[in-house]
Amino acid sequence: MLDKVKELSEEVRLFKSVSKDEIESFRIKYLGTKGLLKELFSEFKNVDPALRKDFGQALNSLKKATEEKVRFLNDSLENSDDENGSYGDLTRPGEPIRLGSQHPISIVKNKIIDVFNRVGFTVSEGPEIEDDWHNFTALNLPEYHPARDMQDTFFIDEDPDILLRTHTSSVQVRYMENNEPPIRTVSPGRVFRNEDISARAHCIFHQVEGLYIDTDVSFADLKQTLLYFTKEMFGTSKIRLRPSYFPFTEPSAEVDIYWGLETETDYRITKGTGWLEIMGCGMVDPNVLKNCNIDPSVYSGYAFGMGIERIAMLLYQIPDIRMFYENDIRFLKQFKSVL
Repeated sequence: MLDKVKELSEEVRLFKSVSKDEIESFRIKYLGTKGLLKELFSEFKNVDPALRKDFGQALNSLKKATEEKVRFLNDSLENSDDENGSYGDLTRPGEPIRLGSQHPISIVKNKIIDVFNRVGFTVSEGPEIEDDWHNFTALNLPEYHPARDMQDTFFIDEDPDILLRTHTSSVQVRYMENNEPPIRTVSPGRVFRNEDISARAHCIFHQVEGLYIDTDVSFADLKQTLLYFTKEMFGTSKIRLRPSYFPFTEPSAEVDIYWGLETETDYRITKGTGWLEIMGCGMVDPNVLKNCNIDPSVYSGYAFGMGIERIAMLLYQIPDIRMFYENDIRFLKQFKSVL
């Protein structure tokens, strides 16, 4: 009788099935009201008293093993059904994953950074919530300076000292405070100005500003850097510098590139002149160097800054700046080819 139990235990151990009906038949065969275990338990009284202990232990082990086998097979079958229901046939080849696309602002920002990286400029970043010193005063814009009216500012909780930065020049101030010359860095980032939103202007936009400080830096060095940038970015080195005014640079200039007049669009975006303004630049004002603990009698430098949206609109002929912020998938899909 004990040998019979051992034989059945081996049969239970080897049993495998992925069919619900087969598992149920197996359960009934062993655990049903007329199953094999029921018969073996009823034979217990006929077993030799000397063997009853071993027989009982073997019988209980068989019952437990059979119950666990049935439970395991049912759980495995249920999990398999769930996977197939959720994912279909797992043996089928997978569908190709659709690639997303970078935002055009990110594409242009990365391209600008790459151009300047190749001539030794590092990347520096700073906080978007800024204080008055780094955003205005250190940049030669003391309190009540009329040039502050040029930038409509978002202040935080009516605190005149805490604001959303109006330019990434504040990052340059922080960089100069914490680094010794020579300094060669570009500062990309998002900036905020309290302006009406239109096709050509927005209250949120992005800038990349550059800064180079060393001994014997001249305006000629600035011009050569700008020639290199326009050649790499736009494929043209035909530029012009128009005198301008910025509180933190002296002398200052606006930079135009010759876009051409080959198409009707060229006439429209250049207003029939063929020239397009792309950035502002100038030699860093000595007062700015002093405010950042850099000796202007030893060091000089130049700075420049451009709007990323403006560059992107030129490169991709985008007519409305608001399109960058509407998250229209039809608009964004167009930029897959430029990843």
